Amino acid sequence: MRKGEMKAGGTMTRRRFVRSVCAVAASLALSLSLIGCTGSPAASSSSAAGSAEEIDYADWDAVLAAAKGQTVTWYGWGGSQPRNAWIEDSLAPALKEKYDITLELVGMDINDILTQLSGDKQAGTAEGTIDFIWINGENFYTAKDNGYLWGPFTQYLPNFNDYVDAASPEVAYDFGSPTEGFEAPYGKTQMEMWVNSDAVPAPPATVEEFKAFCEANPGKVTYPQPGDFTGTAFISTLISGVIGAEEFEKLSMMEEPTTEEVRAIIEPGLEYLRSLNPSLWNQGQTFPADSTTLATMYADGEVIMNMGYGDPQALVDDGALPASTKPFIFSTGTVGNSNFMAIAENAPHKAAALVAINEVLSPEMQLEQFEVLGNLTVLDMAKLPEADQKAFDDVQLGSAQLPAAELLSHRVTEAAGPVIPIIEQLWLDEVVGK
Repeated sequence: MRKGEMKAGGTMTRRRFVRSVCAVAASLALSLSLIGCTGSPAASSSSAAGSAEEIDYADWDAVLAAAKGQTVTWYGWGGSQPRNAWIEDSLAPALKEKYDITLELVGMDINDILTQLSGDKQAGTAEGTIDFIWINGENFYTAKDNGYLWGPFTQYLPNFNDYVDAASPEVAYDFGSPTEGFEAPYGKTQMEMWVNSDAVPAPPATVEEFKAFCEANPGKVTYPQPGDFTGTAFISTLISGVIGAEEFEKLSMMEEPTTEEVRAIIEPGLEYLRSLNPSLWNQGQTFPADSTTLATMYADGEVIMNMGYGDPQALVDDGALPASTKPFIFSTGTVGNSNFMAIAENAPHKAAALVAINEVLSPEMQLEQFEVLGNLTVLDMAKLPEADQKAFDDVQLGSAQLPAAELLSHRVTEAAGPVIPIIEQLWLDEVVGK
């Protein structure tokens, strides 16, 4: 039995359809981007008809009434075509059918989004064009610190209150930055690597084995240049494997780190990365610009390993990768984080944004993300009704997926937002070409 086929009835029929649409969308190579926002907890909000009124956001019925008929924009990274298809072909129809809300997915580079939010802030623009954003890490830190986001708002969300453990470190903190209700969790992701098992029957299980793997396959392994989030996460995984997860996780709580403090912790990892260079593609003199470039190199056979947040199951289902594709992680763990959703301070449709975010946190939509995208849920299983718990337990994994329990038991907390650019700069200065 395949993932998404364990139940009968209309719901699972739609899930099978979503998986099919995701596969088609992946091959069409759509291109989008998403990001984040802030603001004050209860203020005037304009409806889709353009009228403005005071909304008691603590009254969910009032929020639903205000949101009815609104068009809400969701900005953020859109490089995952299966995810784009899930949003457009599952989440958006649900919002329209249940709440008469039209969802528009907007692609924009994160830096452009932050620039737009900054420009609105400086110009005093009361109503912008961004409603809510897929955001996390250093981008959330920057947006919240500069007052670009509206909140706190999570206390207004019924599904957050009912099903999310707000005190969990992965909810209360985003790359070490306190979320303080300015973000609602979207999904958990974790770094995974994958190979064609026909060509690589035994992938490396430790960082020591990975080095030997690179040496045995000179020029056939590389990773995206850090600065690309996949590249940063991968070198973080390697560094953690060298220095130990407990030592690496000290970086997750640094609020005002200096370069010297970060270097003191990760130097053995930097030395390890330097030692890999002679065996890497182009001998570590240059690296692929981003994860998309590396994916193309992998598909063309130029390299024999790829990586990313999450598993490659959708690409296997689409036929973009062979059925023999197998994911793996290191025994020392891989870095993981939670993705979040935030609302722009000057969002024109705050009520609709709240309803949309609440829907993403529903057990049904979290289950669909797990089934269709392999996203680990942000919901606390102990808070779910038994039927929903069973639905998660009954999900059948695909051939290119690892069990959630295996991932979560090998999960390393990522470095704090202010630490990330220091790691990237140290890599640039002390690893590349060395």
